[in-house]
Amino acid sequence: MTSTCRIAVIGAGISGLTTVKMLRDYGIDVVCFEASDRIGGNWAFDNPNGSSSAYRSLHIDTSKHQLSFRDFPMPEEFPDFPHHSQIKQYLDDYAEAFDLLGSIEFETRVMHAERLPEGGWELTTAGADGTGPTESHLFDALVVGNGHHWDPRFADFPGEFTGEMIHSHAYIDPWTPLHLMDKKILVVGLGNSAADIAVELSSKVMRNEVTLSTRSSAWIVPKYIAGKPADKYFATFPYLPYSWQRKVIQTMQPMSAGRPESYGLPKPNHKFFEAHPTQSVELPLRLGSGDVTAKGDIERLDGRTVHFADGTSAEFDVIIQATGYNTTFPFFDRDFLSADEHNHVPLYKRMFTPGVEDLAFVGFAQATPTLFPFVEAQARLVAAWAAGLYRTPPVEEMKQVIVEDEKKYIGHMLDTPRHQQQVDYFLYEHDMRTREIPRGLDRARAHGPALRPKVTT
Repeated sequence: MTSTCRIAVIGAGISGLTTVKMLRDYGIDVVCFEASDRIGGNWAFDNPNGSSSAYRSLHIDTSKHQLSFRDFPMPEEFPDFPHHSQIKQYLDDYAEAFDLLGSIEFETRVMHAERLPEGGWELTTAGADGTGPTESHLFDALVVGNGHHWDPRFADFPGEFTGEMIHSHAYIDPWTPLHLMDKKILVVGLGNSAADIAVELSSKVMRNEVTLSTRSSAWIVPKYIAGKPADKYFATFPYLPYSWQRKVIQTMQPMSAGRPESYGLPKPNHKFFEAHPTQSVELPLRLGSGDVTAKGDIERLDGRTVHFADGTSAEFDVIIQATGYNTTFPFFDRDFLSADEHNHVPLYKRMFTPGVEDLAFVGFAQATPTLFPFVEAQARLVAAWAAGLYRTPPVEEMKQVIVEDEKKYIGHMLDTPRHQQQVDYFLYEHDMRTREIPRGLDRARAHGPALRPKVTT
């Protein structure tokens, strides 16, 4: 059943790297196209391709114990919560250890990906900036790993702001791209980036006045419990109803970190784990110390004045929107495949589009509590698919499972663009390992491999 298919991978971030590694483990012919001159994607600080959202002070919010690839543990000497430069070094070491660089074409941007009438793909590539001569490449299958934290999503508030406004994607440090000292600053959002930026800019050394605006508020989770990384205690169990486990966690949360309104945040409009929590040690302290002022949603903008939903208003010099990202596939024709305005992309097992057997996606999820092993699990299935050892079920069954899985993973979540891709890693990995991959193998044995060689270079 071994496949001799030729596979293209778009992107050499964590999704592309793990996919290339797994495909090479199976002896699959793979070419990865990367617009940058380096690997790492989001974790390549100041990435020339403009896609990195890393800021200078960024540390990972998931501990190394949960974050490590299962077949390549992080170094013991790394701290519990590594800096972004250490994550990049880890990915460099991963690529070197498994000899992945030879399969990557750097400074090559995929401009267009077109599915051929009889199956297979034609990819049109250009230089790193999308200019220069183009080239055409043919492949039997395509794996998309271009990430979903690079196309900034701005909130659309009524009115006009005449101060300076940027997205957190552009934020590097208090001096880049704006000089953020002695300023009145409004940070919009309450995810991890918003918390980090608000903390950094509210240091008394910066002499700023920092306000944090949140529409839904958020539950803040600590990074340490009893002297150990808090996520060491986190796991969900596949043999217990997920709703029961959420109720237990919701009961315990106030005892571990308190309620957000206790240190000045608006009361969340949801229960714990009905939205992605925010992990921060310092934000509650900054709020409790008066260094950060919390506000609810924005009602309208009027010059430099921001009017809030509670009837108050204040003037600001700068607004930093930490309001998330769009899920974007710029190389596909929109009528072929695109996310809707709510960031929703219906994918079977967060990977496959019903009716398109030679296309797979890796890394398009907000996995709790860890992303790297989640991506690794998806890449393992991609390799089995490319090797003829896995195939998806019939289209109608795929559509039914998509609905069931979305109800399972996000049915209890706030209906926002941020939560369209939410999954629980432990439940997902167990499902893939014990059910989906074995069933996919049975389908491949019964009906033949999903991929068959069709094209020549």
